[in-house]
Amino acid sequence: MLKSTIAITGATGYIGSQILYALLSKLSGQQAIRVIARNSSDCAFLDALPVELVRADLLDPLSVMEALKGIDTVFHCAGLIAYTSSYREQLYNTNVIGTRNVVNACVLNKVRRIVLTSSIAAVGAAGDGSISTETTSFQDWQRRNGYMEAKYLAELEGLRGVAEGVEVVMVNPGVVIGIDRANPASVSSSNEVLRLIYNGRIPVSPSGSTGFVDVRDVADAHVAAWERGRSGERYLVVGQNMPFRDLFAAVAKMEGSRTGTVFMLPDLLGVMAGVGGELFSILSGRPSFISLESIRISSRSLVYSNQKSLDELGVRYRPLAETLKTIVI
Repeated sequence: MLKSTIAITGATGYIGSQILYALLSKLSGQQAIRVIARNSSDCAFLDALPVELVRADLLDPLSVMEALKGIDTVFHCAGLIAYTSSYREQLYNTNVIGTRNVVNACVLNKVRRIVLTSSIAAVGAAGDGSISTETTSFQDWQRRNGYMEAKYLAELEGLRGVAEGVEVVMVNPGVVIGIDRANPASVSSSNEVLRLIYNGRIPVSPSGSTGFVDVRDVADAHVAAWERGRSGERYLVVGQNMPFRDLFAAVAKMEGSRTGTVFMLPDLLGVMAGVGGELFSILSGRPSFISLESIRISSRSLVYSNQKSLDELGVRYRPLAETLKTIVI
């Protein structure tokens, strides 16, 4: 059996699993891949794949240290997405401390390169329709958002790794959507929301905008970042910027769509929905995609440039219509 030289965290998740499949296709058995997963993670789909499974908890520094021995490159994809206020501490622990432990283990094990899955949430944004780039300064309003702050701080841990001798490249996807039917772990809440829109069950649209990207393009961008990305740099990975009302309209045009008349989300209704999402999260112990913070963000006009990913990584983005079809077929 080949010695594992690539390790990936978060490989049982939506983005991480897609990166895993992209790597397997790229490597064609030339290098072995080590998947690092918690004991509680369902890894059944990995049984059919040529990977080495190592159980480790990213919040346990010693287990991470052992898991990354003999590794050349780490794809650090594990992370938590949540916008409800009750998850602020867990967001910090998972995204910041977990990344800190990975970086520390890479430094001590002399890992050559980390490809860090970040987010547009870590990138500065005015929220007024102006275009954000990789160098836009993080804003004060973003620091009040638990998820944004945690992803921003996680990047600082990555940059510390650069200062300590590890090559670190950060990939910042937009809202990731789309399904790869060949990947049994290709499941996400964003796709479920789009199905609800397609079935006419969400009749109100937020007033803002954001950047969207196909999950397969995100995986390709990570592989390209591994091969060509510059250490210490971040790369915005966004296929298309779009107001939410235009996204609803695009879904409405799809064959079989039951999307009817869509109204702009009134402020009071948005607050009520956000409060309801917060209560659901507290009572269920699970994050809700509807929260006060998610409602606030969705009212902002967020626009992101993908020029650097085009020029330096050579990423080619799929059309939105192609991505949407994968969700409803």
